Amino acid sequence: MAAGPDDGTGDDGASAAFVEEWRNAAYNCYSSGHKFCREVCPVMQVTRNEVHTPTAFHANVVAMEKGLLSIEDVARDYVHCTQCGACELRCPNTLYTGDFYRFRTRTVQLVKAVRALAVDSGIHQPGWQRWVEETDRQKSEPVLGDVPVSQEHVRDWAAGLDLPVGGETILFCDCEGAFHRTSVPRAAARILQAAGVEFGLMREQWCCGGPAAEMGYSERAREFARHNVDDWRAVGAKRIIVFDPHDYITFTEDYPSYFGDEYDFEIVLFVELLAELIRDGRLALTRPVERAVTYHDACRLNKRKGIHAAPREVLRAIPGLTFKDVDHVTQWSYCSGAGGGLPIERPDLTAEISRRRVERAAALDVDTLVSACVWSERPLTEQRGALEVMDLLEIVALAAGLEDAT
Repeated sequence: MAAGPDDGTGDDGASAAFVEEWRNAAYNCYSSGHKFCREVCPVMQVTRNEVHTPTAFHANVVAMEKGLLSIEDVARDYVHCTQCGACELRCPNTLYTGDFYRFRTRTVQLVKAVRALAVDSGIHQPGWQRWVEETDRQKSEPVLGDVPVSQEHVRDWAAGLDLPVGGETILFCDCEGAFHRTSVPRAAARILQAAGVEFGLMREQWCCGGPAAEMGYSERAREFARHNVDDWRAVGAKRIIVFDPHDYITFTEDYPSYFGDEYDFEIVLFVELLAELIRDGRLALTRPVERAVTYHDACRLNKRKGIHAAPREVLRAIPGLTFKDVDHVTQWSYCSGAGGGLPIERPDLTAEISRRRVERAAALDVDTLVSACVWSERPLTEQRGALEVMDLLEIVALAAGLEDAT
């Protein structure tokens, strides 16, 4: 259906403001017409549907400005994005001008903006709406695991570890780790203890709010952010350690945009801290781990943040390990399909994206696929076949002799 008035934005001021904000970025993509982003997009690799391409996401804005489309016409298309950022890196507008102009095509932020516009316009994807409502009710995401999702159980993963509450350094445990892959935060805590790093937990940890923001529920995301920041301040925290790349993106990109100069916390990515601890001799890896492994680059580390050296440094420091690497540029096109809310609305696509990733790993003749993203590990495990899927922290805990860490 047409958008209504000639300006293409309907009679909704929010749509008009959206088009005004994003028209230049959209024309920047639309006018170049190179479309190199197609084949690195994990969704496009599966669906082969033109409306799911990053170029279509930008072209829609041009069409909205011309009065040819409205948000109602296109909202569902934008479900088909994991927000991995591969398209932004492969875009010649990034590659050819980025070093000089510090320019990067902004497809991920565009997708988030369209989703937010849809929510503000009363257009909801049913799975996302239920997910965010349940997260709002329990203050943690409704992940399916052995531990009931509630504030009462948010610290069950730490049972027996004698971890304090509060302090200058806080370990933030994401929802998937807290309620499903509890072996990962346990390994994280034991590694920090073994290395002599003092840290505590929050008084009342809520979801980081990143998933709600990715699905378009911006105000809900801000509510979670405000609670967590207030909790950090109440316990005197200055440094927040995170092992989940999704939390890292949220704390280093979303939270600063919410709070501005008020936001003065140091956000530490566990895998980078881990490489430093090993390098400085504070964590000794003395137990050989006789495995043949390859590494899955987490999208939000490699593609979104340019972090790919630290996890490889860690893997190469583990005695007994045979590490068969796939370089980080090749992995621009690799994904687990777990990001951006895709598994909630299109679990079939997530399953196929993970299946293809595992297939590539199996071709290397390894027995283990190692990830540094707890959210990727569920879909990869579901498609793993003969491979074992492990988190980098789990395998490091073994090498450090922390047998009961997991």
